[in-house]
Order: sequence, then C-alpha cells, then structure tokens
Amino acid sequence: MADFCLIIPAYNEAHGIGPVLDAVADVMQASGIDHEILVIDDGSTDGTADAVKAILAQRPTVRLVTHPVNRGYGASIKTGVRTTHAPVVAITDADGTYPNEVLPDLYRRLVDEQADMVVGSRTGENVHIPLVRRPAKAFLRGLANYLSGHKIPDLNSGLRVFRREPIEENFNLVSDGFSFTTTTLLALLARNKRVVFVPIDYHKRTGSSKIRPIADTFNFIVLILRVSVYFEPLKVFLPTAGALALAGTIWGVRQIMADAGLGEAPVLLLVSALQILLVGLIADMISRKN
Repeated sequence: MADFCLIIPAYNEAHGIGPVLDAVADVMQASGIDHEILVIDDGSTDGTADAVKAILAQRPTVRLVTHPVNRGYGASIKTGVRTTHAPVVAITDADGTYPNEVLPDLYRRLVDEQADMVVGSRTGENVHIPLVRRPAKAFLRGLANYLSGHKIPDLNSGLRVFRREPIEENFNLVSDGFSFTTTTLLALLARNKRVVFVPIDYHKRTGSSKIRPIADTFNFIVLILRVSVYFEPLKVFLPTAGALALAGTIWGVRQIMADAGLGEAPVLLLVSALQILLVGLIADMISRKN
C-alpha cells in the first residue's frame, strides 16, 4: 500500500492531462515518497482517457479510473478517495494551473506539523485569477471567514494534501459538484482539525474553464450557509434574528412617536425575529448533540 495518493480529476482535458501527468509523475518519483497517482476520467468525450492510456505503460505508478458518464468534480474525488488505500491523499487539476512541483513539500508539511490538511493557497507572487472572478471570491472568502471563525486565505484551492480518514467522515456533506474543496475545508475547521495554508502560484489554465461564474457563486453561498448551519447554526440565525428585531423596534418606535399606534408590520418583524431565534437555538442543540 502506498503512503501517498495523488488524485487528478479530469473532464475533457485531453490537451492538458498528458503534460501535467508527465510532470507530476517525475516530481513524485524524484521525491522518494511511496506514492500512486489516480486519474479519474469523469465521462470525458474528447479522448482524455486515451491520452492517459498512452502514458500508463511508461508510468507504472499511474492508474486510470473511468466514469461512464460525467458525474462531477466532487464525485471524481470521492471515487479516488474510495479507490485508494493510502492514508494521505492529494488533489490537483489536470489543466496545468497549479505548481505541482510543491506537492512533496506539502506532503512533508502535513507529516511534520501533524496537520489534517495542507492547502496550497493561491496567494503567491504569480497568481493568474481572472479579474471578473475576484470580487465574488473576496465576498465568499469574507463570508466563510465570519461563519467559520477562521481566517481563510483561499477557500477553494484545488491543490491540497489531506489525511483520508477525516475527509471520508464528511462525505455525507459533500456534493458531486465543485463544492468538495470548500465543504471539506469548512468541515475540518468547524471540527477544530489542524489546517495549514501554504502560499503558491497559480498559472493560466490550458483549455476552457468549467466554472459558471453566476450560478457557481450562488451555489457556493448556499453551500457556505448550509455547512455553517450544520456546525455553527447560531452564527447564521442570531444575526438574522437580531436584524429583524432591530428593524421591528425602530419601526415600532417611529409608529408610536407619530401617534399611529404600533401597527402590524413591527409586530410581525418582532415575532419573526423570535421564531428565527428559537429555531436557531434548537438547531444549535441538535448540532452539539451530533
């Protein structure tokens, strides 16, 4: 059994997977780490699997697992984690964006610092993230920082090394889409696991991105709120109840001072605030029991 498994999800990456696979195989071989590399072809239609098969004979540490149909980024990683028996797992992308030469260093940081996850944070000197995506990323990062109670320099980096066991424990929370990285990171932080962030560069990708800016940003907001409600529900319910209570109080005072009576709207806001607070308390008790 290998000590370390690198999982590379690939969907329609025929042009990029070959160079990435050759480079990362050389890096891992030179590192001396007992390893295996799993490429998960997620139902590609452009010959990605054929490009990998052409390399297998020269790379004995590489294995190919194929999904008959496209199931999603998260599903591919879960397939890889369930396939390997290595206690430490890493993920990277097949598009050449990540500096995979740092993988041995990330692995050693995980072992030396007894961490549960080491994330390659895209905060290095050479980071190529399209400007149109940066405002949404900053908003999501700020929201996650508040709800998790931790400073997260990179919420969804796809280059990371982690221990397999605590990640498998959270598979019930992980969808089959792009949310794998965000969900597992927030889950580990919520459970007070040790997460280390290491600055890395981020290159321009080969091929076209699969990200849908508007839809995926909305999905990430829902995801962050859902994971936060699961682990720290009061951080979501208390501010909401407080905002409604404050609005109801201000509105009610203005109504009374104008001799218009309290009115129905302020009462509705105050009652809604109380109901949301009570739901939050119940959710918090359930979360702590679990």
